[in-house]
Amino acid sequence: MSKVPLVDLLAGHAEVAAEVEEGFARVLATGAFVKGPDVAAFEAEFAAFSGTAHCVGVANGTDALELAFRADELPTGAGVVMPANTFVASAEAVVRAGGRPVFADVDDDFLLLDPDSAAASCGESTWGLLPVHLNGQLAPMGPLASLAERTGLLLFEDAAQCQGATQDGRGAGAWGRAAGTSFYPGKNLGAYGDGGAVLTDDAELDRAVRELGDHGSSRKYVHDRLGCNSRLDTLQAVVLRAKLRRLADWNAARRAAAARYDALLADVEGVRLPRTAPGNVHVWHLYAVRVPHRDAVLADLNAAGIGAGVHYPVPVHLQPAFRQLGYEPGDFPVAERAAREILTLPLYPQITAEQQVRVAEALAKALARTGSTCGGAA
Repeated sequence: MSKVPLVDLLAGHAEVAAEVEEGFARVLATGAFVKGPDVAAFEAEFAAFSGTAHCVGVANGTDALELAFRADELPTGAGVVMPANTFVASAEAVVRAGGRPVFADVDDDFLLLDPDSAAASCGESTWGLLPVHLNGQLAPMGPLASLAERTGLLLFEDAAQCQGATQDGRGAGAWGRAAGTSFYPGKNLGAYGDGGAVLTDDAELDRAVRELGDHGSSRKYVHDRLGCNSRLDTLQAVVLRAKLRRLADWNAARRAAAARYDALLADVEGVRLPRTAPGNVHVWHLYAVRVPHRDAVLADLNAAGIGAGVHYPVPVHLQPAFRQLGYEPGDFPVAERAAREILTLPLYPQITAEQQVRVAEALAKALARTGSTCGGAA
């Protein structure tokens, strides 16, 4: 029996292959390899899709966050509050921009940044807030925007997992100063390599990010500030334009697949299903359940040909690279408990109902073998 992959990138490629081939031929014929017309076209199209005024294509999602922080002149050593259950790039970007990551816990229902914990983590040296839109849905931006306004903090967004998601009708990048997103191949909108973008409604921030990512240059051979080389590749822009035309339909297919999992797993003992927060339109970048004895369950699934995985088994505040910040086990109990329970199931727009039935059956058998009990707590 064939395996069910965690993500099937080839299935998505098959849908855009002809269009990408045509676009690559166009770029090769013109030689517009850097900052070509397709980059500008994609920036305009993705800004319109996202509901923001501006989009700046950059080399990757980590650069997107760093450049947004640098564009707003993050003070050296200043704190930026973020959830503990995120990919390390969120914290890396703060450090690379000269700041200090400050972690906070998440809520137990949606595993999104808890506004109360974020408020408790703020101090005199705190400069900004960085909620992470996890697994395909936005963090609670209303309360977080209110916290930012109340405390005078700058609000940014890590939107690497939520292309096309909205909250109360507004997408990422429309809530604060800017959002950084990633076009890593496995994202809902994935390139054929690395890529990223900054989304913002602020024209001055748009200009500053463009300069910083082009060696600090406002015009050729004039370098107004110390920048770097972080530009979206033209060939990747071709891929992204082709996929963007299908993204709304692909996100709808993800929602249908998530609903199918909800139904298939509703009565499976030991599984805690993911939930959508009020006001959110979820795009299901990941379908992450919570189970007891997670590692044993994962091993059983993989042995059965199910490409399940684990995202963020070690919260960032406990990573060796951030030991100097002084955090200890137990500081953020919800994030730490979730890190022991999270199990990501296969989900992509082209997954079939038959594949999902196999996943659900294999998960039920794995839970029965490990002796898991109802409730999802280890």
